[in-house]
Amino acid sequence: MFNIEDFDIRLDTDFIGRSFVYCEEINSTNSFLLNSSSLKENGTVVLAEFQEKGRGRQDRAWLSNTGQNLTFSIMLNEKLKANRLNIINLGTSLTIAQSIENLYQLRVNLKWPNDVLINNKKVAGILLESSSLGNKIEKLVIGIGINVNQPSFQGKFPILPTSIRKEFTEAVSRERLLSEFLNNFEEILETCSKNPQKILNDWKSKCEMIGEKIKVESDQISMYGIFEDLDSEGHLLLKVENKIEKIHFGDVSLRQ
Repeated sequence: MFNIEDFDIRLDTDFIGRSFVYCEEINSTNSFLLNSSSLKENGTVVLAEFQEKGRGRQDRAWLSNTGQNLTFSIMLNEKLKANRLNIINLGTSLTIAQSIENLYQLRVNLKWPNDVLINNKKVAGILLESSSLGNKIEKLVIGIGINVNQPSFQGKFPILPTSIRKEFTEAVSRERLLSEFLNNFEEILETCSKNPQKILNDWKSKCEMIGEKIKVESDQISMYGIFEDLDSEGHLLLKVENKIEKIHFGDVSLRQ
């Protein structure tokens, strides 16, 4: 099981993960933090060995073997701006990529809006959820699932899954990976606020789809065009003939 002492020794942050909750089993780490009235500290992290109702984008189930992966959520409740949420989303996927590359020297690429890939197979996903009062975002919860030591995956998936262990061919310390991620995330979170353009540039450098012909699917509607760029808020700019369409959400794939 997860060794909290080993993790804590490696954690080098000011506030991210300083409030840490470990659960062997939970409904959903995102739901737990969104609905909690007692956990109020900015940067609180909830880690669960197993989630009964773990989910990804568009309410897809996120299935994860107990004790082999990292399924956790981070709560932020200070200085939140609606126009920065996509930047935080991109920054989170960038943090996962950089942490894996730092520790295991694996080449990681990113797929809009929040998929982390190794050899074009999905190793991690992100789900942002928030609660608001009027126009003010009171709480942002960032749900993260990283396939760490899971040896195999059963079922059908939109993107073929993999784990760090499968690609690195050795067992991986979850404690080391989580602390590395949180240490890097605190730095990237500051960059999201002070220099969002750097987040966009760094993210784009790890995305192989920019300039390619792609298909975007959302709400049973399909659009085709060229992945032109990201705008200043992290939305996808799709070139359709001579027109640029701004895409706020959807599933992206290379056009066959």
